[in-house]
Amino acid sequence: MLDDDATLHAMGYPRKLTRRFQAFDNFAISFTIINILSGIFSSFGFGMNAGGPRILVFGWIGVCVMVLLIGAAMAEVASAYPTSGALYFSAGKLAKRHKGAWSWYTGWLNFVGQIGGTAATGYAAATFIQAFVQLQWPSYQPTTHQTVLITALIIVVQGLANTYTVQLVALLNRISVWWLLIGLVVIVGALIVMPDHHQSASFVTHFENNTGFTSGLYGGMLGLLVTSWTFTGFDGSFHMSEETVHATVNAPKGIIRAIGYSAITGLILMLALVYSIGDYAKVAGSPVGPPVQILIDGLGLGTAKVMLLIVIGAMLFCGLANLTSNTRQIFAFSRDGAMPGSRWWHSVSPRTRTPVKAVWLAVACSLALVVPGWWSHTAFTAIVSVNVVGLFLAYAVPIFLRLRLGDEFQPGPWHLGRWGRPVGWLAVIWIVLSSVLFMLPQASPITVDSFNYAPIALAAVVIVATVWWFATARRRFQGPISYGRPDEVAAMDLV
Repeated sequence: MLDDDATLHAMGYPRKLTRRFQAFDNFAISFTIINILSGIFSSFGFGMNAGGPRILVFGWIGVCVMVLLIGAAMAEVASAYPTSGALYFSAGKLAKRHKGAWSWYTGWLNFVGQIGGTAATGYAAATFIQAFVQLQWPSYQPTTHQTVLITALIIVVQGLANTYTVQLVALLNRISVWWLLIGLVVIVGALIVMPDHHQSASFVTHFENNTGFTSGLYGGMLGLLVTSWTFTGFDGSFHMSEETVHATVNAPKGIIRAIGYSAITGLILMLALVYSIGDYAKVAGSPVGPPVQILIDGLGLGTAKVMLLIVIGAMLFCGLANLTSNTRQIFAFSRDGAMPGSRWWHSVSPRTRTPVKAVWLAVACSLALVVPGWWSHTAFTAIVSVNVVGLFLAYAVPIFLRLRLGDEFQPGPWHLGRWGRPVGWLAVIWIVLSSVLFMLPQASPITVDSFNYAPIALAAVVIVATVWWFATARRRFQGPISYGRPDEVAAMDLV
């Protein structure tokens, strides 16, 4: 076990953040961001129409295996470079040439992906809050404007929570883990006991393609995105490295445990929902959302509303943890001078020992992504659609560079040994394939509302980053910087 501060000093950084995250806290942040209740309830309806139970269940198992490989490859890198910079920092260190460029693009993909994730999670929570209100008061009619206002309020409150001490964030994340696990037991238990009828065992092989595309294979492949949408944000454990005790081991373990436990508990929830489907066509086309309709049909309206409150709580915890991770990436990216106004964003509050200004930059950027939703839900979808693609591409870069480095890679205490290269290559291949799926049309006929804007959003991010790089950034940003020798940076510690 390496000394945390000595490891950080060896990478050229003084300690500015408080190490209050234990192993469980580090696991909790990624487990909360993955958030199987939020992910499955948000995307279950899409899966019902893109492959049905066969893809929802067996696709979940297959994709979880691939995500676990991605997590293992990332964990190996996290053990070697336990910093808040995480992906962009390790990309800059692992690149043989053009370190600044590799670090620059990885950092901005990660930044945009996380900002989009915070906005999308807040929007999903606002949508489910309004679904609950509509069930409670049927005369209430949700509007786009109301959804945007509720989303903005949620993000601001999450920003306030992140403004205070890291102990508060750690406490909320511990609560979120038990909220998720107890909520899962309550929802699954109710779906097993209360419905009058369950589907037969063979129903799990039922296939449905209502995407509008004639190819069942294509429809089923789109259904794999349900699992991929759920499993984002596990780099949160990596970003919290500088606030985690024994980070060289606890951060990589946090990544692996978050993915593993989410895969198992998510499969249990998925099976409970699938076998509780009654009238398939009615559930798939329900205006309140397929999973909510399953709860109403199987449990009754009163119990369904209680279960919906559990899901809404999980979504709020998810957004809070996502914003925390986003803030630490901004803090580190600014520390290396990669963002406009970097001097501001990497400052730390002397009272709370948290990067308060970075918190509110993350809040402001997330709100900026939500604003177009005031005029058009399609515009909002187009902007946040880069969330998952941006994140997974940012995951792929340091893994690929570690593979290209070969035997020159110096692993940390947690590593895969001889399995590092095969696991890494499988991870990179899957990220490339799934990223292509994310950018393909997901519904037919293709209209302004059904068009998949992810390629356009991703292209816009890459073009802006490229123009910015060649205009000014390449002359001032050379990748992660060092503040001096280990003894020199040790003298700069603020904690």
